[in-house]
Amino acid sequence: MLQVYFFRKERMQKMENLNLVTLPHFVSVKDLQKNEVESLIKRAEYFKQGGAIPRLTKPVYVTNMFFENSSRTHTSFEMAERKLGLTVIPFDPAHSSVKKGETLYDTSLIMDALGIDLEVIRHSENEYYQQLIHPQKHQHLNIGIVNAGDGSGQHPSQCLLDMMTIHEHFGHFKGLKVAIIGDITNSRVAKSNMELLTKLGAQVYFSGPSYWYSDKYDKYGKFEKLDDLVSKMDVMMLLRVQHERHAKDPNEKKFNAKAYHEKYGINQKRYGQMKDDAIIMHPGPINHDVELAGNLVEAPKCMFVRQMQNGVFMRMAMLEAVMRGRKLGGLR
Repeated sequence: MLQVYFFRKERMQKMENLNLVTLPHFVSVKDLQKNEVESLIKRAEYFKQGGAIPRLTKPVYVTNMFFENSSRTHTSFEMAERKLGLTVIPFDPAHSSVKKGETLYDTSLIMDALGIDLEVIRHSENEYYQQLIHPQKHQHLNIGIVNAGDGSGQHPSQCLLDMMTIHEHFGHFKGLKVAIIGDITNSRVAKSNMELLTKLGAQVYFSGPSYWYSDKYDKYGKFEKLDDLVSKMDVMMLLRVQHERHAKDPNEKKFNAKAYHEKYGINQKRYGQMKDDAIIMHPGPINHDVELAGNLVEAPKCMFVRQMQNGVFMRMAMLEAVMRGRKLGGLR
């Protein structure tokens, strides 16, 4: 019994020494400090290793509002919520009053009135969350917002699970060479990752079609030909071609999957040219034989499955940060 007491006491002391992140909302990685990112990674790794889940003394209600299609992010958030002991309230945009013209703000106002504490939202509009986290003087919305992706803006949970995966493999970020490859202009993952990788000390490079790149990203890294990068990089971060965001893009009509793969994709030859300890990452869904050869999706250097596994634990850390920031469930 004495051993059990000391084990519990030591465990509690370790918990007290953790620098836990607290946030009122989690909508972007822009304002995260380096120490906050490191704390979130440590917390996610702690959960992955079987660390104790924070005990809720009051119920916490969450709803997942996905106005764009999703498999990984939606299911991953729900798994994270259930692991944390949250009560998940279903929401189906296709059968909601949004179809009758109800605004996102009014929908959130309803959720707040019904007793929902947190909304996890994916939306096609860039920075949709601004109206929800900064209501006007005559508005009184008070609900926690976790951004699961806003248009071509930010994707904080994908970004942070990527950072966790890189840290898990290399143990650090400083000096790592990371190439972000593909449809950069339309990718919210690219924008979040280039910002945070630079903040953490990695060297960022870009490649892909020049018409899906902008010189506004030059402050984060260099744009080079893919074949000049493959053998030098520690991380090859591939991006899905965002066909759904190309409605006004003249290059969409000329798109050829085979030609794209030959020029910008990771095939067996390029895979063989990579450094022995280098890794491939992809946020999914993967267009087989476009960004990545289909037979390499589960190859030893490809972290696609690992990223999905880590996503659950990082999203647990993110949700916990907002619960603590809003003092939900008795957490502080």
